[in-house]
Amino acid sequence: MSKTVLVTGASSGMGKEAARKLLADGYTVYVAARRVDRMADLEALGATALAMDISKDEQIVAAVERITTESGGVDVLINNAGFGSYGAMEDTTLEDARYQFEVNLFGLARLTQLVLPYMREKQAGRIINISSMGGRIYTPLGSWYHATKHALEGWSDCLRIELSPFGIDVVIIEPGAIDTEWGGIMVDQMMERSGKGPYSDQAQRMANAAESDGSPVALIADVIVKSVKAKKPKTRYVAGKYARQLLTLRKLVSDRMFDRIIKSQI
Repeated sequence: MSKTVLVTGASSGMGKEAARKLLADGYTVYVAARRVDRMADLEALGATALAMDISKDEQIVAAVERITTESGGVDVLINNAGFGSYGAMEDTTLEDARYQFEVNLFGLARLTQLVLPYMREKQAGRIINISSMGGRIYTPLGSWYHATKHALEGWSDCLRIELSPFGIDVVIIEPGAIDTEWGGIMVDQMMERSGKGPYSDQAQRMANAAESDGSPVALIADVIVKSVKAKKPKTRYVAGKYARQLLTLRKLVSDRMFDRIIKSQI
């Protein structure tokens, strides 16, 4: 019997490509996103598409109830839905900051809570959280985004220990710079918030830096599939442009030195 996988944020990018590869490998795949129409190609390949805004509890509950009815429960949860809200901390409303946390942490936490009873009963399961190299480093004008990813890393580490007695693995994937629509959206929001005023110079430099090419989404999709299939997965997988270099630097140099390195690149 094939394992049932739920992939959130599957309407584009890494989530869509990972779902495509998992379908090809014979998994029962549910894909969730706000834009259901953007997942028609995955439905044609055999996926079941679910409407889910990860910030709306009723949609999360409805999705898990449907999977439970049709397939028993979720064997592998891939928490991929998320976004990056950039702009100076001073320029970002607390309402926007809270929404960033709602999507990048609290929504996926709620979904995880709902799938865990089935996994605990089976004494098996896997939670795969898509974090970022930004979960262990930092950049200017990204304070709220980095805060959510740093929080996700700590949350995942705690969860890994909590769930180990039940045979449930918790995996963190830390992509570097990846070619997705994420970058363009991030720049647009950043420039709207901070493109004028005291932070405009930093915003323009960050926008210029974001124009460089990233790794293809297929690279991270392959890592996600690898973490699904591994008999004993790593606690963390690092892949994508700049990720290994920056995470290694973060370990080796002081905070002040890392600050200088980051500022020299923008």
